[in-house]
Amino acid sequence: MRDSDRLWRIDGKRYTARLPCSSDAGSVRASHPVKRFVRLLLRSLVKMLLGLMLLSALLVLGLRFVDPPVWSWQLHRALFNPPGYPAQTKHQWVPLAQIAQPMQLAVIAAEDQRFPSHHGFDMNAIEAAFAHNARGKRVRGASTITQQTAKNLFLWPSRSYLRKGIEAWLTLLMELLLGKERILELYLNIVEFGPGIYGVDAAGRHFFGKPARHLNWTESARLAAVLPNPWQHRAQPPSSYVLERSQWILRQMGQLGYATLKKLRD
Repeated sequence: MRDSDRLWRIDGKRYTARLPCSSDAGSVRASHPVKRFVRLLLRSLVKMLLGLMLLSALLVLGLRFVDPPVWSWQLHRALFNPPGYPAQTKHQWVPLAQIAQPMQLAVIAAEDQRFPSHHGFDMNAIEAAFAHNARGKRVRGASTITQQTAKNLFLWPSRSYLRKGIEAWLTLLMELLLGKERILELYLNIVEFGPGIYGVDAAGRHFFGKPARHLNWTESARLAAVLPNPWQHRAQPPSSYVLERSQWILRQMGQLGYATLKKLRD
């Protein structure tokens, strides 16, 4: 029997009870700081995550009332100038009411035809993109107008899972806090239509010599046609690709009709 054990006799039977020795207490004391550090670290990480979530929610909520003077995509272009980027950029913010309805309809027809009905993510487009990419063809995306707006406003150009996760969170916030019309207004005012040409009003004046409110169906379709790659394609003069794609967009616009824009207010 060890020194730390004690012998007990109850009802004529012998029992041995082990008492904690000094070495046991030392190991317990040694483990406590590690456990406390882990708990403190976890609490700190949770608080940091909750703080970032709250901050992002406040930033998105502020977009209901304030037009952003600058956004991440524009900043990235300014800091890391690609070849051909102009010294001076063009941009003029205009409210959605001063953007021609054909232009509003054109970007929905070209970029996200389920925009009025989905909640930030087009699951049908995502499934189609997965099937397309699984066949080994050129990678095709499935980003909605809301996702593109979140990326252009807040994030950096990257294909990492981290960025896509943050983009998904911001997309949910925008759908919840802003509404479809405000999201479309943001998108049309910050999207790049050419090197250093941001927003539909600057694009209309640059390519067609008219403000956004005066754009017709053909001009709107051409501007929407360059959005997949505004550095490679121009709305005016149009390439054969832009002409072909703008004709497809015009047909889609005719099928969707202005009733699509009315759904944005529902």
